[in-house]
Amino acid sequence: MNVWGNNIKLSVFGESHGIAIGMAVDGLPAGESIDVNEIRREMMRRAPGHDPFSSARHETDDVEILSGMKDGFTTGAPVCGLIRNRDARSGDYDGTLRPGHADWSALLKYGGYADMRGGGHFSGRLTALLVFAGAMAKQVLRRRRVNIYGRIAAIGGAVDADSPRDEEDWRSFSSSRFPASREAAASMSRAMETARADKDSVGGVVEAVAYGVPGGVGEPFFASLESIAASMLFSIPAVKGVEFGAGFRLADIRGSESNDAIVIKDGAISSPTNNCGGILGGISNGMPIVVRAAFKPTPSIEKSQRTVDPADMTEKNTEIKGRHDACIVPRAVPVVEAGLALSVLDCMSAGRGFLPA
Repeated sequence: MNVWGNNIKLSVFGESHGIAIGMAVDGLPAGESIDVNEIRREMMRRAPGHDPFSSARHETDDVEILSGMKDGFTTGAPVCGLIRNRDARSGDYDGTLRPGHADWSALLKYGGYADMRGGGHFSGRLTALLVFAGAMAKQVLRRRRVNIYGRIAAIGGAVDADSPRDEEDWRSFSSSRFPASREAAASMSRAMETARADKDSVGGVVEAVAYGVPGGVGEPFFASLESIAASMLFSIPAVKGVEFGAGFRLADIRGSESNDAIVIKDGAISSPTNNCGGILGGISNGMPIVVRAAFKPTPSIEKSQRTVDPADMTEKNTEIKGRHDACIVPRAVPVVEAGLALSVLDCMSAGRGFLPA
């Protein structure tokens, strides 16, 4: 079912080339002031057609809020947002199974009845709705002194080793149109340009951090903060890996290196390192929550690939046409931020974890 969350519940509907896509967000507290201009700014960060490496599909991604808001405040009822599709071009899709897409698995599950134009309900187009919900979640969290930031950690093998050092550093990264250090951004741009010239694509890694999450948020065992966040991030199309803190690197070092020392700082328990990513035993420890999501290369490429036409069950070569990103990672940064914000808000809304504004 297309429903996520324990306390903040999301329900999503629509297809990439349908009339519209939409989401109902249930569980937001009543009386929360929501700045629609901030929602628009977040939507523009994800929207296509604003840089040479993104899809040329032009969508304004204006959200029509149909319910749950009155005079700029949440009412306590589900907030339902609708985004109309205005620039779909369905003639680019002929029913041939596209390698790397959900066409094959959808054929097996739905018997050929799914609307797969532009990826249908599996399309990254629906991540616009996560950004809409995440933009509201960020505003609710900010009043609880929790802030979410994101950056591009890697694209096409080009790694940004210049990680932000503190919250102010993160804030400056996150506000950039291309949130990476200048040197890394140049290398990443070259990787994307080379792939596009080769009629190919590249993937990468998005890193996000949540500052201000109080200790004690998350419920063992199945409702741990990591479990909730991972379930959300793996819902984002093209995400194939998720790690917290030092992540997979912890598999290659000893416990004496991976354990974060516990110290007193400014009269509170703290640590000089954060290999655990702010989570121990599935519960926050008051350190920043750090998560990374790995995105596979955009599967829609113009290189010739082997596939099957299910209409007559014949093998053929295909060159995918249409308007596609050489790399989706730059547009995915606000999506990962939104996913982390919604996950933190969901966990903070449970029991004693939710703090008054």
